[in-house]
Amino acid sequence: MAEAHQAVAFQFTVTPEGLDFHLSREAIRQLYLAGISSWKKRLVRAKNSFLTGVYPASPSSWMVVVMATAGSFYCRVDPSLGMIAHIRHYLPESRLLSPESRTMVSATLFSTGVWLSAVLLFRQALKLLLSYHGWMFEPHGKMSRSTRIWVALMKVLSIRKPLLYSFQTSLPKLPVPSVEATVTRYLESVRPLMDDKKYSKMEVLAKEFKEKTAPRLQKYLILKSWWTTNYVSDWWEEYIYLRGRSPIMVNSNYYAMDFLYVTPSHIQAARAGNAVHAMIQHPPHSHPPQMMALGIVPMCSYQSERMFNTTRIPGKETDTLLHLVDSKHLAVYHKGRFYKVWLYYGGQPLPPCDLELQFQRILDDPSPPQPGEEHLAALTAGERCWGGGDIGGVWDPGMLGVVEVLGMVEMLGMVEVLGMEGMVEVLGMVGMLGMVEMLGMVEMLGMVEVLQMEGMVEVLGMVGMLGWWRSWGWWRCWGWGHLSPQFMLATDKFQLGYTERGHCRGEPNTSLAPPQRLQWDLPEECSAAIEGSLSVARALAQDVDFCCFQFSRFGKGLIKKCRTSPDAFIQISLQLAHFRQVPNPGQVPIPRGHALSPGRCPPPGTPSPRAGVALSRHGPSSQRAERQRLFRLAAEKHQHMYRLAMTGAGIDRHLFCLYVVSRYLGIQSPFLAQVLSEPWRLSTSQTPQQQLKMFDLAQHPDHVSTGGGFGPVADDGYGVSYIIAGENLITFHVSSKFSSSETDSKRFGRHIHQAMLDIAELFEKPAEKAA
Repeated sequence: MAEAHQAVAFQFTVTPEGLDFHLSREAIRQLYLAGISSWKKRLVRAKNSFLTGVYPASPSSWMVVVMATAGSFYCRVDPSLGMIAHIRHYLPESRLLSPESRTMVSATLFSTGVWLSAVLLFRQALKLLLSYHGWMFEPHGKMSRSTRIWVALMKVLSIRKPLLYSFQTSLPKLPVPSVEATVTRYLESVRPLMDDKKYSKMEVLAKEFKEKTAPRLQKYLILKSWWTTNYVSDWWEEYIYLRGRSPIMVNSNYYAMDFLYVTPSHIQAARAGNAVHAMIQHPPHSHPPQMMALGIVPMCSYQSERMFNTTRIPGKETDTLLHLVDSKHLAVYHKGRFYKVWLYYGGQPLPPCDLELQFQRILDDPSPPQPGEEHLAALTAGERCWGGGDIGGVWDPGMLGVVEVLGMVEMLGMVEVLGMEGMVEVLGMVGMLGMVEMLGMVEMLGMVEVLQMEGMVEVLGMVGMLGWWRSWGWWRCWGWGHLSPQFMLATDKFQLGYTERGHCRGEPNTSLAPPQRLQWDLPEECSAAIEGSLSVARALAQDVDFCCFQFSRFGKGLIKKCRTSPDAFIQISLQLAHFRQVPNPGQVPIPRGHALSPGRCPPPGTPSPRAGVALSRHGPSSQRAERQRLFRLAAEKHQHMYRLAMTGAGIDRHLFCLYVVSRYLGIQSPFLAQVLSEPWRLSTSQTPQQQLKMFDLAQHPDHVSTGGGFGPVADDGYGVSYIIAGENLITFHVSSKFSSSETDSKRFGRHIHQAMLDIAELFEKPAEKAA
């Protein structure tokens, strides 16, 4: 209790002599510093909001307009054409304002109006320019005249350095594609997967849908698009994620891993201190947004708004989101115990050496877990409704240890994985640490590497992250990809660094109050719900079949010689591998790829699967030129579908929204029901690499990231993530389920490896092949 008393600014006790009053100067000082820091943050936010709102203009441009107007007016040149005099006429009389002052005030008001009008005009022009997508469909290395003009105008309007949200209100709204185009592209994408009979039936359903049902549904979608910036995101978030009652663990989680070859420090507490401090310093609103297309097209920054301090609270029918504007502490889990660690002292973030001290204190604490605390985090690893039980007491604000104290769950030390008794291989696998909670927040996997050690975690100083996909809306691949493999790791290694002994740099403040143990009062209903969720989580974890491998025969350097994009090359290799494992294309549903989308575009629709079908039907004995032609045709088709999706003309989301409208209106559509019933047996994603340019990978080739991955979307499918790390390395993460007799992650990994080699062989010259 000593620490608690130190945190109280004043105390008083009643004695026979009266009130005994004690004032803590240090506590008052800390309160003062915390208040100053809080007001500084408010002022910075207000400043950033103003600068964002007037972009691409600036306060200095306002001064220029005011001074130019005033100067010309005093030179007896009226640029306002009488407007300044008109404004002066309506100013209230005052003895404090001389005629000259009234003229100056009028000129300032007129100049401000002109400046604001120019701001609105520039922002509208910026929105129109960002609506241009012609650059995306031009051949690589070539640029049309219209695109050159567009690039020049974009550079002129965005010459001032933007902040994170500077382009946000200038981004164009997500357009609603035409039903004709969406249905046509859907039929084209599934044609190689269906036999003639099944495809003919689908054509009949599609024709009936286009002619009878779709026009009415489309009108409602267009109406919604008029008053929303994105007609998809809210429904996708609500119905695909928040209303889903299945466990988040494995089904909706992703993970990110450490450097592949380098471990900056093997001291666990030190690695945790640097990693947490780096995330505290993650780019705030004053940093620029992520750009693409020659560095002039901004990506939507809304996805970073709730990167931290956001979670989803389980409910019986739907979850609700909880977002904290600010968070000054985090929760730490170690050996079945939860701790609360303050991240600020005197209004300033704790330096890494102080965080290392706090984490080491937790590691050295020998106290046992409280009753029910050890597996408490498994509570949200099971079904979202928690078996329908009422455990309302656990959501008491005083007990929301994991929800209200952080923006992330920090895993430290020897962690028992779901309390499993057997040996479970969980190296970096998604959802395996369900015990550390799936509250939807970022989770640090203990600065550890999870090994095959009786369900325990061996401390090796490795860092990892685990979190919730967050609807693919405000945290897409690039969001968490930048945070973990890029910003956090680069800051940890190249900016913060370690001493020769592996500790954080600097001298820690040993007078800091130690971390606070969270106290739990768990009712009997809650304990029963924990056990139920724990059993579900164990079953999920034990069912995950995971394979991670490095493909080092070649990388993007050789792929570019094939005159195709690395992403298209890998996607076609995945499709070829999938068709080789499941040879009958009539039984293979639509492979779908997740890709980064600019602006407010949702993930892309269905890439053409004809590559896997075509290449699998033309074996090694086929003509080399014919197979090359088929590959290029498929690669071009993939790129075209990818670009259409990036411009908002994808397939999946449009059909999904049409289905939602049909349910609202009570309309039955056999076509939509058939489309949306298709499982996603091949779900893919690419982890971004080196987009922040915080260090030169060419000079530090051993600092490539391992990337991350996710679980399979379908029970009989695969989840495949890959990261193109350098010129000669691609890391693949393959997941499936042991319970499916149709899947095998290691076998599929071998198919991917061979498919990559086979496609590359098509473009090898005889001399290269001999070598």
